[in-house]
Amino acid sequence: MSPLKSTDWLEENISKVKILDATWHMPNSNRNALGEYNKNHIKNSIFFDLDENSNQNISLPHMLPVSQDWEKIVSRLGIKNDDHIIIYDNSEVLSASRCWFTFLYFGHDINLVSVLDGGLKKWKLENRPLSNEKVSIIETKYKAKEKNDLVINFNQVKNNIKEKKFCLVDARGEDRFKGLIEEPRKNLKKGNVKGSKNLPFSKIINSENNTFKKKGELEKIFINHGINPNEKLAFSCGSGITACVLGLASTVINNKLPVIYDGSWAEYGLK
Repeated sequence: MSPLKSTDWLEENISKVKILDATWHMPNSNRNALGEYNKNHIKNSIFFDLDENSNQNISLPHMLPVSQDWEKIVSRLGIKNDDHIIIYDNSEVLSASRCWFTFLYFGHDINLVSVLDGGLKKWKLENRPLSNEKVSIIETKYKAKEKNDLVINFNQVKNNIKEKKFCLVDARGEDRFKGLIEEPRKNLKKGNVKGSKNLPFSKIINSENNTFKKKGELEKIFINHGINPNEKLAFSCGSGITACVLGLASTVINNKLPVIYDGSWAEYGLK
């Protein structure tokens, strides 16, 4: 089942699903995701703060929380294990994909968590209804079941340089990957993980409406960047956000759950 849902589908099913606005902006963007949500959002949607709903005991940005904390977070959002969740964003880095991956990591049924293809950008382009009303939430008792094999750590990435058990795909822009420009976060080295491949996440998105390219196009783009979409892949980026955009694209291609290097360059670039 595709991890994407169309704007038509959401408008038809808007009262049958739980909707999350997972907009997140780069620290240097001078944009406030919550402020934007408060002004207007898709009806019935609840704001999901990627930073706040991450591991607060680690210095690295928006790392996956521990299981018990995730259960509390999702329960407070009024979401049950059998709810169909639709996630969207209004972000240049398509942050809804990160929220989607987090639900998968903690065991939500892949058929019951989807990303709105095109996000708020497409929704607005089509003049679909918006709201500024707050949703009333009834707390639930959500249960998480971690899928640890969906995440790799620093040592696995480092060991893979020699072992070559998987292909690491970096979603950052080409200039960052090649170390031609400074990293947006302080104290990070420039460059990339030796042997990794670069596929900037923007290459798989239709810029006019933020939709993902179709399956056949995605396959060609992966192959044109030297990546076999059917081999064992893991995805990395600056801090684990856009890695999940590539992860979602790979799921569109092969229906497999993606593997993410959670620390990404924010961790590797410190070493």
